[in-house]
Amino acid sequence: MAGPRPPPRPGGAITCGGCVRRPSPLAAGRRSWHHRPGMTDSAPLDEMVDGAGGFRPHWGGLLGALSSLGRGELAERAGLLDQHFIEEGATSLLPGGANIPAWRCDPVPLILPPGEFDALAAGLAQRADLLEAVLQDVYGPQHLLAEGLLPPALVYANPAFLRSCREAAGHRRGPLLHLYSADLLRAPDGQWRVLSDRTAGATGLAHVLENRRALSRYVPELVRARELRRHGPFFDIWQDSLQRLAPPAADGRNPGVAMLTAGHSSPHWYEHVVLSRRLSCALVEGGDLTVRDGALYLKTLRGLQPVDVLLRRVDGRQMDPLEGDQSPGHGVAGLLDAVRSGTVRIVNDPGAGFAEAPALAAFLPALAQRLLGEPLRLAGARTLWLGDPAARAIVGADLDRWMVRRAVDGTVRSITAAALPDAARAELAQRILAAPEEYAVSARMPASVAPCSGPRGLEPRPVILRLFLVHDGRGWQALQGGLARAFPAPDPGTGARPAMGFSKDVWVPFEDMAEVQGPQQLSIPSLPIRRGTGDLPSRVADNFFWLGRYLERLESAARLLRASAARLATTSPSPRELAELKSLAACLVRAGLLDAETAREIGTIPVTRALLRAVRERGRIQSLLNQVARLAGLLRDRLTGEMHLALNRGLRQLAEEFDAVPLGRDEAHGLEALGHASAGVLGFAATVAGLAAENMVRGGGRLFLDLGRRVERAQAIVAELTRALEQPGAASQPAKLEPGLRLALELRDSVITYRSRYLTVLQAAPVLDLVLADEGNPRGLAFQLAAARDMLVDLEGKPGSPLEQMAESLIEEAGAMVRQVAEAPSQAEAAVRLRPRLVAMEDAVATLSDGITRRWFALLPASHSLGPAPAIWLRGAA
Repeated sequence: MAGPRPPPRPGGAITCGGCVRRPSPLAAGRRSWHHRPGMTDSAPLDEMVDGAGGFRPHWGGLLGALSSLGRGELAERAGLLDQHFIEEGATSLLPGGANIPAWRCDPVPLILPPGEFDALAAGLAQRADLLEAVLQDVYGPQHLLAEGLLPPALVYANPAFLRSCREAAGHRRGPLLHLYSADLLRAPDGQWRVLSDRTAGATGLAHVLENRRALSRYVPELVRARELRRHGPFFDIWQDSLQRLAPPAADGRNPGVAMLTAGHSSPHWYEHVVLSRRLSCALVEGGDLTVRDGALYLKTLRGLQPVDVLLRRVDGRQMDPLEGDQSPGHGVAGLLDAVRSGTVRIVNDPGAGFAEAPALAAFLPALAQRLLGEPLRLAGARTLWLGDPAARAIVGADLDRWMVRRAVDGTVRSITAAALPDAARAELAQRILAAPEEYAVSARMPASVAPCSGPRGLEPRPVILRLFLVHDGRGWQALQGGLARAFPAPDPGTGARPAMGFSKDVWVPFEDMAEVQGPQQLSIPSLPIRRGTGDLPSRVADNFFWLGRYLERLESAARLLRASAARLATTSPSPRELAELKSLAACLVRAGLLDAETAREIGTIPVTRALLRAVRERGRIQSLLNQVARLAGLLRDRLTGEMHLALNRGLRQLAEEFDAVPLGRDEAHGLEALGHASAGVLGFAATVAGLAAENMVRGGGRLFLDLGRRVERAQAIVAELTRALEQPGAASQPAKLEPGLRLALELRDSVITYRSRYLTVLQAAPVLDLVLADEGNPRGLAFQLAAARDMLVDLEGKPGSPLEQMAESLIEEAGAMVRQVAEAPSQAEAAVRLRPRLVAMEDAVATLSDGITRRWFALLPASHSLGPAPAIWLRGAA
């Protein structure tokens, strides 16, 4: 029965070509899209248009909103969505693009009627119960194997079957499945069929959350057109159920819940970040965890914190290197032993991936009768295991009707035999005959099509639906919606994430009589008040520290480039400018922006061209941008949305500006572009520093971020001053020291402060006091050391630590050097003679950094020196 049509609009009604008299631009290309009478049963169904040429009723409200937007506006909104996911989605972690397919979301959702969705949810809940029962038997008494209902070849040959997880004496404690998802396809007969089960780890939930959020922001007209069932209750139930899974704690503390991820290298890293935030659990890597006395702990700055529930997002075979895959980095030695002792729960169970074997679908109808006493409510695609002679006879009669899959490995894409050349098809048949138990086949079915935004308006594309369920301790609760994936061309529907497709939000309209399911009431002890940094994992603190250091290195490099570009752009530099260029060249070499041999010819055109090349692709600047982006990605779960967005947009813009620096023979134009890009870095650094000060709690990550910046800036100040004071003949002719003093003030952004205090008189002692010893100068050395000292006291929780004393000694040494110059008969000569002490101070700041690493990140005892005291402590050194 045809649904109601939307009222006509000035831009034309939404149509399916041939169904109404006046076509709309939005409906261009939709002729012969829907399933018309007389079409074969193998033709795909249309999710929006029924077989009689009318719109399905549940699409009515959305079509009016689409028509009011018009084709041009809809295309513009789709572009805004693409830009949003570039900036905030999986590809936003690295500038310049990563090897991860772009995450896209179509502005047109897929709508499921409430009754149909509820039937799917009930069918999948039964299927999840069945898979739980199969897993309990396979990892327990194995009655199904003994009765011949499961062939041993599908169990023991399955790489996801973990023998170490089996308890032969009886059922495993607690459910092995906690989160379950399935991929479905609507067959030409109108029925939904299960393509694959996801029991190891249901991916895509972050896409569901972010797609709905993005649609609400960029196409609010569509979201307001229907009242939709919400996602929030599902995640509340999930979070509550994770708390309930925790073993009882003897000390009455609140359960510790963590999500184990493979880290930034995982293609699902963004999803792990989003989910850990939504579930309020710690996001950890294998190196953050340890097993002590049969219990699992998180290593933090405060010490070991117990973990009671571990939500795994890594392969179950990599959970424990002592009992599974020996790959380093992802697992925790002794983890499975802790599971067996009952001190920690892992969800989903490490061995749950066994149920994803494609061939298992061939046995589920019989297993449902045996284990549940009822038939499957939701059928899957017809599947045959070719280890069965009867199945081989059926497939051998017409191989082209089937899709061939590996029997126990669901990660391998299926092969459509009919699409192969004759020689390849014959080779496939030979491989099957040689080892038939290694293969399964599924019947080919075209997927239904749904409207998608395209260049010609709405275009039909095949879609596959993924739905999600979580066990709340009593039964399965479905996410009220899901994730649909659309393909540019008909796809065999293997369930693997498409490389070139895009996602669609799944809408389930709200019914007034529908019951809103919320989490059960959970009684937890009162939370103790905490203020501090102790719960921060050491790895995270280390990443914040080095993010601060690389941000400062990037800013310091920009200041050097800006100063160099300004002087190189002068056609006839003065002797003073040439002297400053030589000091700058030494600083550029230290910063990795020029090699030492090229720097000797500073001021010449070849050196200018070399400097311009250094900032382009694969140069030092690009390396620093990549390092900042890498660390920002590693810390995505710890950064606020505003700070991440500022880092992401800023890094991309800076990379584009430096890539745009011309390398032709017009050096003047190149230097101008270089100066502009360098100024952009300084603005970027100021923005990040301001956001950190205003958006991050004083403590934790912000403390280590700031500590890294202070240490790096202190080392750069001393290094740059050392090179600025290297002016030949300055000891005997004080005027020759002026270029170095001017450069020291410029690089520390202290020129205006100096002029306000001393007017135009330039002397060594006042300059050194401002750069080295003035604790009120935020660009000076003493300010950095004093800030580092105070932060070290905060970290230790009390004064008097060795690291604090080291910072205090450095402050005293800076003041001593200034006093020595001020009291000398010749300030210029005394300043030049400071070089050995400045070199020793640079080494001492590096030693302070190493001490911080040993104390907070490597958790090693302080190192001890058996040699003589460094020159920096010898106050009378020349």
